[in-house]
Amino acid sequence: MSTHTSAPAIKTLCSTCSLRELCMPVGLLPDEFEQLDAVIRQSRRLKKGEYLFRAGEQFSSLFAVRTGFFKTTVANQNSCDQVTAFYMSGELIGMDGICSQAHSCDAVALEDSEVCELPFANMEELGQKIPSIQTHFMRLMSREIVRDQGVMLLLGNMRAEERIAAFLLNLSQRLYSRGFAANDFILRMSREEIGSYLGLKLETVSRTLSKFHHEGLVQVEHKHIKLLQPESLRSMVAGCMHAV
Repeated sequence: MSTHTSAPAIKTLCSTCSLRELCMPVGLLPDEFEQLDAVIRQSRRLKKGEYLFRAGEQFSSLFAVRTGFFKTTVANQNSCDQVTAFYMSGELIGMDGICSQAHSCDAVALEDSEVCELPFANMEELGQKIPSIQTHFMRLMSREIVRDQGVMLLLGNMRAEERIAAFLLNLSQRLYSRGFAANDFILRMSREEIGSYLGLKLETVSRTLSKFHHEGLVQVEHKHIKLLQPESLRSMVAGCMHAV
Protein backbone atom coordinates (compact mmCIF):
# COMPACT_ATOMS: atom_id res chain seq x y z
CA MET A 1 0.00 0.00 0.00
CA SER A 2 1.27 3.47 -0.85
CA THR A 3 2.45 5.51 2.12
CA HIS A 4 1.87 8.94 0.61
CA THR A 5 -1.74 9.05 -0.60
CA SER A 6 -2.90 11.33 2.20
CA ALA A 7 -0.52 14.17 1.32
CA PRO A 8 -2.26 17.26 -0.11
CA ALA A 9 -1.78 17.79 -3.84
CA ILE A 10 -0.91 20.92 -5.75
CA LYS A 11 -0.47 21.04 -9.52
CA THR A 12 2.89 22.44 -10.57
CA LEU A 13 3.81 23.04 -14.20
CA CYS A 14 7.33 22.11 -15.31
CA SER A 15 7.26 24.97 -17.81
CA THR A 16 7.10 27.54 -14.99
CA CYS A 17 9.14 25.71 -12.33
CA SER A 18 12.34 27.43 -11.23
CA LEU A 19 14.07 24.03 -10.95
CA ARG A 20 13.23 22.82 -14.44
CA GLU A 21 16.82 23.04 -15.70
CA LEU A 22 18.01 20.85 -12.82
CA CYS A 23 15.65 17.89 -13.15
CA MET A 24 14.68 18.28 -16.83
CA PRO A 25 16.77 18.70 -20.01
CA VAL A 26 17.69 22.20 -21.13
CA GLY A 27 16.24 23.49 -24.39
CA LEU A 28 12.79 21.90 -24.49
CA LEU A 29 10.44 23.67 -26.88
CA PRO A 30 7.16 25.15 -25.57
CA ASP A 31 5.08 22.36 -27.09
CA GLU A 32 7.43 19.77 -25.57
CA PHE A 33 6.97 21.37 -22.14
CA GLU A 34 3.21 21.14 -22.67
CA GLN A 35 3.53 17.41 -23.34
CA LEU A 36 5.66 17.06 -20.21
CA ASP A 37 3.19 19.02 -18.08
CA ALA A 38 0.44 16.68 -19.30
CA VAL A 39 2.10 13.56 -17.85
CA ILE A 40 3.37 15.00 -14.54
CA ARG A 41 0.98 14.15 -11.74
CA GLN A 42 -0.01 16.61 -9.07
CA SER A 43 2.79 17.40 -6.67
CA ARG A 44 2.67 16.06 -3.11
CA ARG A 45 3.66 17.55 0.19
CA LEU A 46 5.17 15.40 2.91
CA LYS A 47 5.80 16.22 6.53
CA LYS A 48 9.15 15.59 8.18
CA GLY A 49 9.49 11.86 8.86
CA GLU A 50 6.89 10.77 6.28
CA TYR A 51 7.77 8.04 3.79
CA LEU A 52 7.67 8.80 0.08
CA PHE A 53 7.92 5.06 -0.58
CA ARG A 54 9.07 1.94 1.25
CA ALA A 55 11.28 -0.99 0.30
CA GLY A 56 9.20 -3.66 -1.45
CA GLU A 57 6.56 -1.21 -2.61
CA GLN A 58 5.64 -1.52 -6.27
CA PHE A 59 7.53 0.89 -8.50
CA SER A 60 5.45 3.09 -10.76
CA SER A 61 6.92 6.59 -10.63
CA LEU A 62 10.02 8.68 -10.23
CA PHE A 63 9.87 11.73 -7.97
CA ALA A 64 11.51 15.11 -8.52
CA VAL A 65 12.24 16.94 -5.26
CA ARG A 66 10.71 20.40 -5.57
CA THR A 67 11.45 21.59 -2.04
CA GLY A 68 12.95 19.92 1.01
CA PHE A 69 15.36 17.10 1.68
CA PHE A 70 15.14 13.29 1.68
CA LYS A 71 17.23 10.32 2.69
CA THR A 72 17.06 6.76 1.40
CA THR A 73 17.80 3.83 3.69
CA VAL A 74 18.07 0.05 3.53
CA ALA A 75 17.97 -2.46 6.39
CA ASN A 76 21.41 -3.98 6.99
CA GLN A 77 22.21 -7.43 8.40
CA ASN A 78 21.51 -6.20 11.93
CA SER A 79 18.08 -4.89 10.87
CA CYS A 80 19.32 -1.34 11.37
CA ASP A 81 18.68 1.38 8.81
CA GLN A 82 21.71 2.17 6.65
CA VAL A 83 21.58 5.56 4.93
CA THR A 84 22.38 5.15 1.23
CA ALA A 85 21.84 8.67 -0.16
CA PHE A 86 20.56 12.18 0.46
CA TYR A 87 18.44 14.11 -2.06
CA MET A 88 17.69 17.81 -2.34
CA SER A 89 15.64 20.07 -4.62
CA GLY A 90 16.04 19.39 -8.32
CA GLU A 91 17.12 15.77 -7.84
CA LEU A 92 15.22 12.59 -8.75
CA ILE A 93 14.34 9.81 -6.30
CA GLY A 94 13.10 6.33 -7.14
CA MET A 95 15.42 5.04 -9.85
CA ASP A 96 16.22 2.05 -7.62
CA GLY A 97 12.85 0.55 -8.58
CA ILE A 98 13.30 0.52 -12.34
CA CYS A 99 15.11 -2.82 -12.70
CA SER A 100 12.85 -5.00 -10.54
CA GLN A 101 9.64 -2.94 -10.61
CA ALA A 102 9.85 -2.67 -6.82
CA HIS A 103 11.67 -0.21 -4.59
CA SER A 104 14.74 -1.56 -2.82
CA CYS A 105 14.93 1.18 -0.18
CA ASP A 106 12.85 3.50 1.98
CA ALA A 107 12.68 7.20 1.10
CA VAL A 108 12.00 9.50 4.07
CA ALA A 109 11.52 13.27 4.24
CA LEU A 110 14.13 14.93 6.47
CA GLU A 111 12.03 18.10 6.62
CA ASP A 112 8.67 19.27 5.27
CA SER A 113 9.07 18.67 1.53
CA GLU A 114 7.29 18.66 -1.80
CA VAL A 115 7.81 16.33 -4.76
CA CYS A 116 6.50 16.12 -8.32
CA GLU A 117 5.48 12.62 -9.42
CA LEU A 118 6.65 11.40 -12.83
CA PRO A 119 4.77 8.20 -13.83
CA PHE A 120 7.50 6.06 -15.37
CA ALA A 121 5.38 4.48 -18.13
CA ASN A 122 4.30 7.92 -19.29
CA MET A 123 7.86 9.22 -19.16
CA GLU A 124 9.06 6.24 -21.22
CA GLU A 125 6.44 6.97 -23.85
CA LEU A 126 7.27 10.66 -23.85
CA GLY A 127 10.98 9.85 -24.15
CA GLN A 128 10.30 8.11 -27.44
CA LYS A 129 8.68 11.28 -28.76
CA ILE A 130 11.24 13.68 -27.27
CA PRO A 131 14.73 12.06 -27.43
CA SER A 132 16.31 14.76 -25.23
CA ILE A 133 14.20 13.59 -22.28
CA GLN A 134 15.33 9.99 -22.74
CA THR A 135 18.96 11.12 -22.98
CA HIS A 136 18.55 13.28 -19.87
CA PHE A 137 17.28 10.34 -17.81
CA MET A 138 20.15 8.17 -19.00
CA ARG A 139 22.56 10.84 -17.83
CA LEU A 140 20.85 10.98 -14.43
CA MET A 141 21.13 7.20 -14.08
CA SER A 142 24.78 7.36 -15.07
CA ARG A 143 25.33 10.00 -12.39
CA GLU A 144 23.85 7.65 -9.79
CA ILE A 145 26.24 4.88 -10.89
CA VAL A 146 29.21 7.24 -10.63
CA ARG A 147 28.02 8.38 -7.18
CA ASP A 148 27.73 4.77 -5.98
CA GLN A 149 31.25 4.04 -7.22
CA GLY A 150 32.50 7.13 -5.43
CA VAL A 151 30.92 6.06 -2.15
CA MET A 152 32.66 2.68 -2.41
CA LEU A 153 35.98 4.50 -2.94
CA LEU A 154 35.26 6.82 -0.04
CA LEU A 155 34.39 4.00 2.37
CA GLY A 156 37.35 1.90 1.31
CA ASN A 157 40.22 4.35 1.06
CA MET A 158 39.53 7.54 2.98
CA ARG A 159 40.11 8.42 6.61
CA ALA A 160 37.29 9.89 8.72
CA GLU A 161 38.49 13.48 8.20
CA GLU A 162 38.64 12.98 4.43
CA ARG A 163 35.18 11.41 4.31
CA ILE A 164 33.56 14.29 6.19
CA ALA A 165 35.47 16.90 4.18
CA ALA A 166 34.31 15.26 0.94
CA PHE A 167 30.74 15.11 2.24
CA LEU A 168 30.69 18.81 3.15
CA LEU A 169 32.22 19.82 -0.18
CA ASN A 170 29.73 17.71 -2.09
CA LEU A 171 26.81 19.33 -0.26
CA SER A 172 28.34 22.74 -0.94
CA GLN A 173 28.64 22.07 -4.67
CA ARG A 174 25.10 20.71 -4.98
CA LEU A 175 23.62 23.65 -3.07
CA TYR A 176 25.60 26.14 -5.16
CA SER A 177 24.30 24.62 -8.41
CA ARG A 178 20.77 25.30 -7.10
CA GLY A 179 21.43 28.97 -6.39
CA PHE A 180 22.05 28.65 -2.65
CA ALA A 181 25.08 29.81 -0.67
CA ALA A 182 27.95 27.39 -1.23
CA ASN A 183 29.78 27.93 2.06
CA ASP A 184 26.98 28.71 4.50
CA PHE A 185 24.23 26.14 4.96
CA ILE A 186 22.11 24.11 7.36
CA LEU A 187 22.60 20.37 7.64
CA ARG A 188 19.18 18.77 7.11
CA MET A 189 20.39 15.42 8.37
CA SER A 190 21.55 14.42 11.85
CA ARG A 191 25.15 13.57 12.69
CA GLU A 192 24.00 9.99 13.21
CA GLU A 193 22.60 9.92 9.66
CA ILE A 194 25.83 11.38 8.29
CA GLY A 195 27.75 8.67 10.11
CA SER A 196 25.49 5.96 8.74
CA TYR A 197 26.07 7.22 5.21
CA LEU A 198 29.82 7.62 5.60
CA GLY A 199 30.42 4.42 7.55
CA LEU A 200 31.41 6.28 10.71
CA LYS A 201 30.23 6.26 14.30
CA LEU A 202 28.21 9.19 15.61
CA GLU A 203 31.02 10.08 18.00
CA THR A 204 33.53 10.16 15.14
CA VAL A 205 31.37 12.55 13.11
CA SER A 206 30.89 14.89 16.08
CA ARG A 207 34.57 14.75 17.04
CA THR A 208 35.74 15.42 13.48
CA LEU A 209 33.41 18.40 13.00
CA SER A 210 34.67 19.81 16.32
CA LYS A 211 38.26 19.27 15.13
CA PHE A 212 37.54 21.14 11.89
CA HIS A 213 35.94 23.92 13.95
CA HIS A 214 38.93 24.32 16.27
CA GLU A 215 41.34 24.28 13.32
CA GLY A 216 39.39 27.10 11.64
CA LEU A 217 38.38 25.03 8.62
CA VAL A 218 34.68 25.32 9.34
CA GLN A 219 32.41 27.08 11.81
CA VAL A 220 29.94 24.73 13.45
CA GLU A 221 26.90 25.83 15.41
CA HIS A 222 24.57 22.87 15.86
CA LYS A 223 23.40 22.16 12.27
CA HIS A 224 24.61 25.50 10.88
CA ILE A 225 27.83 25.02 8.93
CA LYS A 226 30.14 27.64 7.43
CA LEU A 227 33.05 26.49 5.29
CA LEU A 228 35.79 28.96 6.25
CA GLN A 229 38.62 27.32 4.29
CA PRO A 230 37.05 25.27 1.46
CA GLU A 231 40.39 25.10 -0.38
CA SER A 232 41.98 23.40 2.62
CA LEU A 233 39.13 20.88 2.64
CA ARG A 234 39.66 20.27 -1.10
CA SER A 235 43.36 19.68 -0.50
CA MET A 236 42.47 17.19 2.20
CA VAL A 237 40.43 15.01 -0.16
CA ALA A 238 42.83 15.52 -3.09
CA GLY A 239 41.38 13.75 -6.14
CA CYS A 240 38.29 12.38 -4.41
CA MET A 241 35.99 15.37 -4.90
CA HIS A 242 33.36 13.22 -6.65
CA ALA A 243 33.40 10.56 -3.93
CA VAL A 244 29.94 11.44 -2.62
